[in-house]
Amino acid sequence: MQPLSPEQIRDAIVNVDDDERPDIPLPGLHETIWEEREFLGWRDPQRPHRGYLVFWEDDTPRGVCVRAAETPMPAGRPAMCSLCHTQQPAPQVSLFVAPKAGAPGRKGDTVGTYLCRDLACPTLLRRKSDEQSRPVHTEHTRDLIAAGITKRLSGFTARVLGS
Repeated sequence: MQPLSPEQIRDAIVNVDDDERPDIPLPGLHETIWEEREFLGWRDPQRPHRGYLVFWEDDTPRGVCVRAAETPMPAGRPAMCSLCHTQQPAPQVSLFVAPKAGAPGRKGDTVGTYLCRDLACPTLLRRKSDEQSRPVHTEHTRDLIAAGITKRLSGFTARVLGS
């Protein structure tokens, strides 16, 4: 992923009003390893159920504001993130809804999907196995999964935009 400035990040989010943009909290960008991610995902420390996803769509930064379900999924069975397709214990995946952009969102229309609760799919994609600290995925597999994440995130954002 190409680096993004704070202004680019805030301007990229398609489903917030202009007066809300300055109040969007940002993650520690100085700690971000941009080349090891397909998107920038973070949760709002002041409003823990709110999160943000920002990515590059061709040459344009795009992003969405999402809200996690307040109740975690029940433990005891697996669940899968719709972006990275990683199967995990259910409490580590959450239903997120995004208000639609513009007037439909202001009327309460939303789009939902299941995501990694911490919005850290890029980290999960690059995790190491417990044995000998080797990557779980080969480079080729990781590239295929990364392309799928970007495609699915683009599709989700298109639904938020109503296109």
